[in-house]
Amino acid sequence: MKTVEIKKKLINEINLSKNKNLLEEFYRFLNLENEIEETYKLNSQQKSAIAEAREQIKNGDYLTNEQANQEIDEWLNK
Repeated sequence: MKTVEIKKKLINEINLSKNKNLLEEFYRFLNLENEIEETYKLNSQQKSAIAEAREQIKNGDYLTNEQANQEIDEWLNK
């Protein structure tokens, strides 16, 4: 279903609803959802850390999930 179709159906359901509590919750949810979409700003230290991590991945300097889990298990068993 396309976004436009979903919006039309939601608007129709809202118009038909007489449940004040449901409408208030839906309104609250939509406001929370819209607030979450704010773009997070990285500082220079965070950007540098990301660039370093990308370079490490590019050079093959990383662990697979299995290797990381194994290292964690070894560390926890000490």
